[in-house]
Amino acid sequence: MIAYVTVGADDIARAKTFYSAFLPALKYELTEGPEGLSYALPVEPGQSLLLPDFYVKPTFDARPASAGNGTMIAFEGVTQKQVRDLHAAALEAGGSDEGQPGFRASYGPQFYVGYLRDPQGNKIALFSSNPNEPGRDG
Repeated sequence: MIAYVTVGADDIARAKTFYSAFLPALKYELTEGPEGLSYALPVEPGQSLLLPDFYVKPTFDARPASAGNGTMIAFEGVTQKQVRDLHAAALEAGGSDEGQPGFRASYGPQFYVGYLRDPQGNKIALFSSNPNEPGRDG
């Protein structure tokens, strides 16, 4: 199981604007500190930890942050409409489009996905594979 994902950012305020445009809608709560941004799913008393956490931090070696070639982080939405809405919100919050939400021929018939880049260049996917919604062929 993946416990957490961390991306580097040179401009934490800009990253906060971008990620806060969609992560709260996916139930992630933000904690800020001098070490950066921590987004985590809330845990009720007695409940097991919900993973993964997502961190946005300055780099540890103080060199400029960079996006990994071939690296992508995917967040699951509940509906296709939510994917469209969150993709639009993330673009409005400083992201760049890497593929409008929709079905892709090479993926399963229920996999509805949109792609973006955060302000630092990290690739982000927002997807839904809700079996109660129309699929690619339906």
